[in-house]
Amino acid sequence: MSKTKTFLKNLGPGLLFASMAIGTSHLVLSTKAGAQYGWIMVIPIILANVFKYPFFEFGVRYTNVTNKTLIEGYLNRGKGYLWFYAAITLVTTFTILAALYTVTAGLFINLFKITDISISLVALGLFAFISALLIIGKYRFLEISLKFVVAILFIALIVTTALVMFRGQVAEVEGFTPTPIFNEMGILFLIGLMGWMPTTVEASSWVSLWSIEKWKTQKQKPSLRESLQEFNIGYFMTALLAIFFLIIGWFTLYGTGTELSGNAVTFADQVVNLFTTHIGSWAYIFIAVSAFATMFSTCMTAHDAVTRVALDIIDLLNPKVTMTGKRGYFATGVIVLALVNFVVVAAFAANMGQLVALATFVSFVVAPIIGYMNLKNVMSDDLPRAHRPKKGLQILTYMGIVFLSVFSLIYFWMVVF
Repeated sequence: MSKTKTFLKNLGPGLLFASMAIGTSHLVLSTKAGAQYGWIMVIPIILANVFKYPFFEFGVRYTNVTNKTLIEGYLNRGKGYLWFYAAITLVTTFTILAALYTVTAGLFINLFKITDISISLVALGLFAFISALLIIGKYRFLEISLKFVVAILFIALIVTTALVMFRGQVAEVEGFTPTPIFNEMGILFLIGLMGWMPTTVEASSWVSLWSIEKWKTQKQKPSLRESLQEFNIGYFMTALLAIFFLIIGWFTLYGTGTELSGNAVTFADQVVNLFTTHIGSWAYIFIAVSAFATMFSTCMTAHDAVTRVALDIIDLLNPKVTMTGKRGYFATGVIVLALVNFVVVAAFAANMGQLVALATFVSFVVAPIIGYMNLKNVMSDDLPRAHRPKKGLQILTYMGIVFLSVFSLIYFWMVVF
């Protein structure tokens, strides 16, 4: 089998990671970073992607070598590790999914110019539709559909970014003064951007679970090298698209004094219009569909992953009950998550910013701890010495833990005190 055919065959977990990551952190935060602060924000985006890389890579490495999920590895380190991860999952589950569905509902309302239906009702429809897709199609459908969605999205964003750059940067309004980065608002935004870039660190276990599901569809499990190659391409794609979104926000809004709203519907309208104003009205449907596809695929992958994580945690905390792999339990998990998150959306739909802030706070503060837990997994006796991370990757991991710890302490101090 040729290398290309082998790669395409193994394509899956890294692709799902890219689809999941290219959501709020990209469409919302990267665009806003470029619009409010300009090109300088490319630095924290690159730093976040570089320093967080080992934490996600370890999810693929651990699972490929041991045939166990990263969450099982936490249990092997001690039950306290698993309980800690379970608590974080419980907190972030409802905030992250609710925020994603709120933004997606806002984009849907904008795309189809629906003014007489509430955002909560549209979110309910999305919850029902995506739940049905996940229950009926399972992992296989998710992977196949996202191969098309991500490919189209990647091409669309390359074209859009090229068009925006060809048209040139929008003219600054008279008397424009750059938004300060190192005041309280700027630092909080900076930390939020890096907290969700490319995504939250606890999502490292999601890639681990998708890897297990992927191998069930294959006759032969890929080698560690092949699994890491597939993941690395997906990871690089998420970083590149974050820079594309930043360029679009920078070229179309920076210097105009326009502030992006915290309301989902208003924000959706601003995002679509900032593209069309700069490129031309002919691009409206092209941009709107791309933006909606971005968030729809993120909702689908996150919903699937959180369900799998919840079932895996319940299995490990209560060995007498086996839920993972059983279709009935998976369907129940998908539906329960949809119902609970719909309640959250109905309560917080007026301002998605509150949801994003809450999710970001919890995820960012615990990120270095989860990063350390992942390092403990891959450096344990669960892996043969030859398959453990090389010295350079270990050093990058410690640098990432220090990097995230410093910003977590600053963030915790600013929010709490």
